[in-house]
Amino acid sequence: MNVKYNVIEQQALHFVGIKRTFSCVDGENLRGIPLMWQEALAEGIEDRLSELNNGIIPGLVGICVDQRQLHDGQMEYWIATSHSDEIPAGMYGIELPAVKWVVFEADELAPEAIQRLWKYIMSEWLPTGSYEHAGIPELEVYSGEGAPPQVWIPVKS
Repeated sequence: MNVKYNVIEQQALHFVGIKRTFSCVDGENLRGIPLMWQEALAEGIEDRLSELNNGIIPGLVGICVDQRQLHDGQMEYWIATSHSDEIPAGMYGIELPAVKWVVFEADELAPEAIQRLWKYIMSEWLPTGSYEHAGIPELEVYSGEGAPPQVWIPVKS
């Protein structure tokens, strides 16, 4: 797989959005997360989040919070936007600390591209690379306007 990536240092990031917990058993999260995005679009949540964007990262962000140490086989997934003001009613806020990120770019816009990219990162790149995961949530960045999605992996050297 020919994957483009670069490493960036980033200050603390603030997000607001909606969240759900998914089981990672038998790929439930791989089916449930795309449905969550479809519902967010249908309910106007994506538009509302886009209006709230006032932070460093343009567009919408999927935040992947690994909860396997707390709950066997679970993850929390957010649909959020970079936002540094008050948290609107009905939404949640999360802050990620300053960290080094490896930013991977998907090779196409199709929804399957992000899942292929995740598979590559977790099964090939991370196990054989020179970076160790920093232990905070990963990001999927959807900048919009025809830009390919990105996966941001927090790392420590």
